[in-house]
Amino acid sequence: MPRAVARERTIYACAECGQTSPKWLGQCPACRKWNTLQEEVAAPEPRAGRPRPAGFGSAKPLPLAEVEAGEAARARTGIGELDRVLGGGLVPGQLILLGGDPGIGKSTLLLAALDRLCRAHGDRPVLYVSGEESARQVKLRADRLGVSAANLRVFAETDAVKVLHAAEKLEPAVLAVDSIQTQYLPELTSAPGTVSQIREVTARLMAFAKTSETATFLVGHVTKDGAIAGPRVLEHMVDTVLYFEGGGAHPYRVLRSHKNRFGSASEIGVFEMKAKGLQEVPNPSALFLAERPEDAPGSAVTAALNGSRTVLVEVQALVAPTGFGTPRRTALGLDSNRVALLAAVLEKKVGLEILGCDLFVNVAGGLTLDDPAADLACIAALASSFRDRAIPQRTLVLGEVGLAGEVRAVSQAESRLAEAARLGFDRVVLPAANARHAELPAGIEPVPVATVDEALERLF
Repeated sequence: MPRAVARERTIYACAECGQTSPKWLGQCPACRKWNTLQEEVAAPEPRAGRPRPAGFGSAKPLPLAEVEAGEAARARTGIGELDRVLGGGLVPGQLILLGGDPGIGKSTLLLAALDRLCRAHGDRPVLYVSGEESARQVKLRADRLGVSAANLRVFAETDAVKVLHAAEKLEPAVLAVDSIQTQYLPELTSAPGTVSQIREVTARLMAFAKTSETATFLVGHVTKDGAIAGPRVLEHMVDTVLYFEGGGAHPYRVLRSHKNRFGSASEIGVFEMKAKGLQEVPNPSALFLAERPEDAPGSAVTAALNGSRTVLVEVQALVAPTGFGTPRRTALGLDSNRVALLAAVLEKKVGLEILGCDLFVNVAGGLTLDDPAADLACIAALASSFRDRAIPQRTLVLGEVGLAGEVRAVSQAESRLAEAARLGFDRVVLPAANARHAELPAGIEPVPVATVDEALERLF
């Protein structure tokens, strides 16, 4: 009798968390997201279990006091802004996920970094795996960017097994996979980019990176919501998650660290897109303030903290009579709920009848702020536009605002004030608590305030 053919089993996997279900559900029972379950073919169960990578299983439990905790030697990429976001450079065995919108510059930045890493490591090669472009297309981009390192190897392949075999044979100093959504394992019958493929391929690459101590870059596509395509577990598996922000009409790109096991998780690096690729912007404060208009109402400058970097940015506001029954609230670069809260404080504690007007708030340069120290600058910009009176050009506004109308102290005030003094600001409106304890740089006149009402009185 003919042998019965094994029937493939269909499952439904959540694109957010990777949870599987034997049938389709409108809501994922694990992460509670709607319409995220996707149909795919279940992987066959291995008979003897998943093979364990070399090096795993040989370790044994040790007392914490006996564990060596020496600082790992970091490899500089040669791009200062990228090194800053990584925490000082690449750590051996580090797995890095680089995400961003299509065309924002992920592959451009990666090729430039690999070229400089290849030159720094001398005899050791660097492997760039392209799953979306042919080797010829990669060469055309490399010529445009001036990438010409002799030991930079290009491998156009989507089979993850062949990629891992080539990496084990070549023993590169750095491995880059562009992109993780194009890689697949032949033993899995699901299509590339599905939950099971991304999870398994990333697990194999992570095992290779850790056992061989090879720093590995993974380029990830993003969805229309701005998240990395694939299961959320992908971001938990890697050591570092970097996102490119900006694009569109803005020539500037902000590389932001959202997770970093080897450095600060809130660092930013600023780049400018030019004809020959991305160029570093070592002084983003001067860049963001370069086109600030003089004596214009609705403009205030604050010092925002991003990791260890202090950036001076301009907060712009426009208050206009509403033409509809419900006033509009539009905020770009700031949380719209925070702007509505600050507008309510202005009306209740200061007496400005602002809630019946349309409010538009923008952070110039396309930067996104989540630092509460920008609260007082937002309030000052709104009041300046409402009263049609300009804030003095060389005045910095700094402070967190509470619902009672008080101005609260901010962290790391000294580094903020030092950056302002370096760019020529001579007056700063800051919380009274900071004025009492912070060491002010020479040439800056402090204006300590305790309430919003007092701050606006001293400003105008």
